[in-house]
Amino acid sequence: MRPPALRTAPRAAGLLAALLGLLLPLLALGTPAHAAPAGFRVENGRLLEASGNDFVMRGVNHAHTWYPDRIDALAHIKAKGANTVRVVLSSGDRWTRNDASDVANVVARCKQNRLICVLEVHDTTGYGEQSGAVTLSRAADYWISVQSALTGQENHVIVNIGNEPHGNSGYANWTADTRAAIQKLRAAGFDHTLMVDAPNWGQDWAFTMRDNAAAVFAADPDANTVFSIHMYGVFDTAAEISDYLGRFVAAKLPIVIGEFGHDHSDGNPDEDTILAVAQQLRLGYLGWSWSGNGGGVEYLDMVTGFDPDRLTAWGQRLFNGADGIAATAEEAEIYSSGSGGDTTAPTTPGAPAASAVTSSSATLTWGAATDANGVTGYDVVRISGGAETVVTTTAGTSATVTGLAPATSYTFAVYARDAAGNRSQRSAAVTVTTSPGGTTGACAVGYRVTGEWPGGFQGEITLRNTGGSAVNGWTLRWTFPGGQRITNLWGGTPTQNGAEVGVTAAPYTATIPASGSVTLGFTASRSGANPSPTAFSLNGVSCSVA
Repeated sequence: MRPPALRTAPRAAGLLAALLGLLLPLLALGTPAHAAPAGFRVENGRLLEASGNDFVMRGVNHAHTWYPDRIDALAHIKAKGANTVRVVLSSGDRWTRNDASDVANVVARCKQNRLICVLEVHDTTGYGEQSGAVTLSRAADYWISVQSALTGQENHVIVNIGNEPHGNSGYANWTADTRAAIQKLRAAGFDHTLMVDAPNWGQDWAFTMRDNAAAVFAADPDANTVFSIHMYGVFDTAAEISDYLGRFVAAKLPIVIGEFGHDHSDGNPDEDTILAVAQQLRLGYLGWSWSGNGGGVEYLDMVTGFDPDRLTAWGQRLFNGADGIAATAEEAEIYSSGSGGDTTAPTTPGAPAASAVTSSSATLTWGAATDANGVTGYDVVRISGGAETVVTTTAGTSATVTGLAPATSYTFAVYARDAAGNRSQRSAAVTVTTSPGGTTGACAVGYRVTGEWPGGFQGEITLRNTGGSAVNGWTLRWTFPGGQRITNLWGGTPTQNGAEVGVTAAPYTATIPASGSVTLGFTASRSGANPSPTAFSLNGVSCSVA
């Protein structure tokens, strides 16, 4: 990804190449003789830890070089369940240089939060097309200049030589440039697993990386290189995604999805297939990006304003959706303590106290838990009828729960988690009653399921203005009673924290005239029964349910 301008990717050329039947000349390779890596290593197309544990990246990108004061984001990323973070650094050619001291601090913070650290130099982005971009050789020089911060960290750090090292011009040089950069780092004594990005702004629509990956892998004397594809608008069909990733797997060449999103200016990537195929093939993925995007791609933020309690729709999908991080991430074995690992749970957090209670939200604060190896996060749960639903996660000791209905009682409690995944006993509970939010609103909501299938369904919501004046701008909120999760919605922009859903109007639905209505459509996942919501609120005021 490059800030702030947007990448272009001539998808037609890539599709034409596919239609011409380009074949992948990836042959099964004998592993060349080399010393055993000190940390991560590649074997039979898989990324292994030194112990032999098969490691599958599940994480996100964090724009450290542009937001060096947001280093606490690593703790928040871990609290959401990630096992890996890809950290943006600069060689100083295009942005402020991250020196050896800063790199050492980033690595230390990754280790403190039990994350595997993929470090990348961003100044190479779009070389040959983007003004000011530098070569992979220049990126290799940067790594050599900060080598003191990386030596001995081979169990915890993977070196991503350069981000998207060619644009859509001169990309035929990618193979030679990448081979040379790998060999330059090996000659300098780097024993780390190396990661190399594809050209064409990372999307390889011309298949340069795909068709030359075997030759690049063979050029690494340590046979310890991983390939990274970035999936945005070029990868908008299931066939393209499955074919590209499947070819690497068949050739026993290691591949990860180093960046991807749910939308982009160059097309609409099929994020559901990306996640599903990655899980099926046990391939790593790293979503773009935690927060701080600009230049028209702000929708790729996973949290708003670096606030871990304000997950966006994209953040909810990636962390909490099907095949997402929370459901599939496994912590690196290097962080296990002793032969049996850390099996001691944190102490129980203090009872939460409620403040700033409104008709649709409440802030909860609790006493910190303790743990010998450190508390990494807290799960805030809603208790209803003996069942629990996680409504938000946070690295701190407070959280704001949103999406509540007016004049309704809710019961919340908190769990603490440590880096090994141990969960504390549940805290004492607190019951919160939201304020009325005024009289019953001049609105009515009709909710219906228009189609169902195993694990999912499609629904429709009709929002009616029953008042005598127009509604200009609105937010509709409701609670799913059966664990359903929105996967796509049209007519508005959704956010979801646990069971609580909020939808803000799209520009074309923002005005509802007197006695008029707007209709929202959506698809969602479900794990069993599919009960309908029973209460809706519009701008904090309860609506009647038609």
